[in-house]
Amino acid sequence: MTESTEQVAEKLGLFARVGLFYRQVVSELTKVVWPTRKQLSTYTAVVLVFVTFIIAVVSIFDLVITKLVFWVFG
Repeated sequence: MTESTEQVAEKLGLFARVGLFYRQVVSELTKVVWPTRKQLSTYTAVVLVFVTFIIAVVSIFDLVITKLVFWVFG
């Protein structure tokens, strides 16, 4: 019967647990599929365009609501 990672970590000292955590982080980072430079620039451009669009929509909505409130109240 094998012990789980949590059970092993509980039996280890502080520095051994820190080392285990570091090894697990490095192991997980090797599994990450990193984007290429072209993909990264494409994703960044998409996000910037989307954020700009949302800012414009919210600004127009705010302008309309402001005009409506001034028209109703004063």
